Amino acid sequence: MGVTDPAGPVMDRDEVDRALARLGAEHEAIETSLLALQDHAGRRLLEGAELTGVTKERWAVTDTAITLLWAYFDTYTAALRSAREIRGRRRWSSREDLVELTELLRGESVTVAGSTTGSPARLSERFSLESLVDRMNDLYAAGLDLVVAADAVWSALPARIDLLAAELRRTRTLAHSVGVRPGEHPAGDDLERITRTLTDLRERVVSDPLAYWTARAGSSAPGGGRPDTTVYDREARALEEVRREIDAVLTVRQDAEQRLVRLRDVLSRADRTLAEARTARGEVLAKIAATEVPVVGGPPTVLQEQLAAASEYRRHGQWHRLSPLLESLEQQAEDELLRARASLTEVTAPLAVRAELRGRLDAYRAKVTRHGLAEDPFLIERYDAARRMLWSAPCDLRVAEQAVLRYQRAAAELLGGPGAPGRGGEGNGRGETS
Repeated sequence: MGVTDPAGPVMDRDEVDRALARLGAEHEAIETSLLALQDHAGRRLLEGAELTGVTKERWAVTDTAITLLWAYFDTYTAALRSAREIRGRRRWSSREDLVELTELLRGESVTVAGSTTGSPARLSERFSLESLVDRMNDLYAAGLDLVVAADAVWSALPARIDLLAAELRRTRTLAHSVGVRPGEHPAGDDLERITRTLTDLRERVVSDPLAYWTARAGSSAPGGGRPDTTVYDREARALEEVRREIDAVLTVRQDAEQRLVRLRDVLSRADRTLAEARTARGEVLAKIAATEVPVVGGPPTVLQEQLAAASEYRRHGQWHRLSPLLESLEQQAEDELLRARASLTEVTAPLAVRAELRGRLDAYRAKVTRHGLAEDPFLIERYDAARRMLWSAPCDLRVAEQAVLRYQRAAAELLGGPGAPGRGGEGNGRGETS
């Protein structure tokens, strides 16, 4: 390199020494950073992995940039060595030395051959040492950012996917034990889909980690961002939902027999209630005249068929089928018991009316007896007439009610109280007095 006057003022010895010290410190820092980048686990993984997609494209550019970065560093090292040699020629540098050092330290004195950083590509580029340091810092930051991002994804997602896959295998084993299988139960189909998704996700994360990296807006720190766990999180939630379904099926397996016993008991009570209602209907038709008595239906055979199917499911361990059937049967059985009770109440309503009239007649009989009027011929006649109607079969409830009302009215008159009103017949009330 020839000695020429630099464009700017010539540096003195102190300025040269300070510049050399600063450049030496920068050289040491850059070397440390480059060695750290060279040994970075993420870079080694990128170098040895079979990459695809965006990671393959970006790593090809970054790998070339790192190679260029080392070439820049070698050039920078050589230039710094030359400057130190010139400064070390003599204790008091001559003007020619200072001119040469000024050009080397401040001018565009460094030529890098074969650089492809420009557009279009250049055969060579010239830099000052300071601009070369800036260029190396830019290349290093970009390379480190990519390496850190890839390493962060590889450190986070595959391990989490493996843990979820292990949980998935345990869940599948448990699901098979209770009959939850693909094609037979929706949860089994979900497990197959989650398995395929996790397998595909792991392969893509390993080969294209940068596709699962979300950069943090405005961050200048290397690797500023976080792994994109959207797909992983979705499948983790889906597996949790399947686990809850499996737990429900397991619960059915644990208490199936007890629930079946309760079901049989409820249906048996419903059958007995319906049988009682049919017997009561016959009694009403025989003992109560001019009464419309509703027909009592028989027990629904479909519930017994479903109960038999439930027992078969339990016997063969088909818990995934037993679970929804039991829930449906339990509700239907309760409804059937309520229907049977309502039928019994409806059928026995005339008997209840007759019992109420008998009770009212006897209550007034006891009342007049307490007042010493039990032997009154008129009351005896009215009482006997009402009693014959209520204790004879068939009993005409309308006529019997009128007879009871006449007895109440007669008793009220003798007791000095108000008349007894009727209920749709003679009078307007019972006429009871205390």
